[in-house]
Amino acid sequence: MKILFATSEALPFAMSGGLADVSGALPKALRKRLVGCRVIMPLYSTIKPELREKMTFVGSITVPVSWRRQYCGIFEAHMDGVIYYLIDNEYYFKRDMLYGHFDDAERFAFFSRAVLEVLPHVGFTPDIIHCNDWQTAMVPVYLNEFYKADPFYSDIKTVFTIHNIQYQGKYGMELYGDLLGLVPGRESLVEYDGCVNLMKGAIQCADKITTVSPTYAREILEPYYSHGLDNILKQFTYKLTGIVNGIDYDVYNPETDPMIFKNFDVDSLDVKAFNKSELQKQMGLPEKANTPLIGIVTRLVKHKGLDLVKHVFEEIMQADVQFAILGSGEYEFEAFFDEMAKKYPDKVGLKIGFDATLAHRIYAGADIFLMPSKSEPCGLAQMVALRYGTVPIVRETGGLNDTITDSGDGEGNGFTFKNFNAHEMQNAVWRALEGYSDKQGWDILRRRGMNCNNSWGASAGAYIGLYKELAGKK
Repeated sequence: MKILFATSEALPFAMSGGLADVSGALPKALRKRLVGCRVIMPLYSTIKPELREKMTFVGSITVPVSWRRQYCGIFEAHMDGVIYYLIDNEYYFKRDMLYGHFDDAERFAFFSRAVLEVLPHVGFTPDIIHCNDWQTAMVPVYLNEFYKADPFYSDIKTVFTIHNIQYQGKYGMELYGDLLGLVPGRESLVEYDGCVNLMKGAIQCADKITTVSPTYAREILEPYYSHGLDNILKQFTYKLTGIVNGIDYDVYNPETDPMIFKNFDVDSLDVKAFNKSELQKQMGLPEKANTPLIGIVTRLVKHKGLDLVKHVFEEIMQADVQFAILGSGEYEFEAFFDEMAKKYPDKVGLKIGFDATLAHRIYAGADIFLMPSKSEPCGLAQMVALRYGTVPIVRETGGLNDTITDSGDGEGNGFTFKNFNAHEMQNAVWRALEGYSDKQGWDILRRRGMNCNNSWGASAGAYIGLYKELAGKK
């Protein structure tokens, strides 16, 4: 079985968020299970020179973008047993950021068409094209509209994964003909609520729709979570399923991680105390072995639940507790945590920005990891925290609900709260601090978390089952 994984970003080449983690790890996990998965993505100018040196030039073609044709260079790279195709067009991809440009609709309409156009030139006929988020949403539409009559493409099926339904690729209807190039009379494929909605086109045209956790698959059928797409999703629930993401156990492995202060495993948890003390020093905090250290690694934005944290933070500060906070985002939260770090210098360590090494050190050195998201399609941080013996506190939403269960029953792996309410979150924090005071019970809880299997193996198996069903293979 052959899979083409179409994505706008993938590690190690380009990353802006969790999609790159998935695009880097899932194809690798599929290859380990003897599924022939290849990845196709844009060749951004931001890709590091040392990675460019590993690419070979395959050839060039021109790709239709409505009434015009644009240059498309094809490069190939081999990484961790996976073949990558990188699509070159400097007009579209020689930018300082992956997204956020005035012509993003045109850039990714070109890329979606290129995904299909390059296949005969690289000699690869996939059984499934697995598309991800709005940037590749036009692939199922174009396949159905322009290519299905060609024997080369006639048996190809498509899967479309919604990683975050908030970002849908919404534009004015004036782009329909001049940019997307669909014929008159077919506007209904991509028209939704009076505008072009690229994600809507994929929902309608793809053979299967997936999202990144079973709970999120249910949530996006409700107006509260769907960002307006619940009506169209309800029409196609028969092809919607949720498969929880995994994490790359090669990258997030406390036994081998080169970024943390000292490696450890489930049988050497005493070494975690060394990582904690070194993290406290790095964050400018007093080295207090018996004071619980709560880690936060996140984008500092409202939907991550930080308004809940802000509302009760000073009450939490009255307890014997420390925070190690890493992130950047909205000014409101950057300014608030900066103020708290200055007001409570012995209790709050803060780094504004993103620092991959520090993130790993917080996972390894913190005792508790706080993730009170308003919505969270899947979330990776809570699974990484478990891997490093750091106990998560999460709200019961999306993938957080599917991966973290409350330890109140003596069997869970963290602490949870249901409603998006600051005092419910605060109560979960109090319960976690009380749990921390029971050293024997806390050690059992940490070990239970470290023994959870959140690798891509189980998730890859679920995707393989889906692919086989679509391809008609046993």
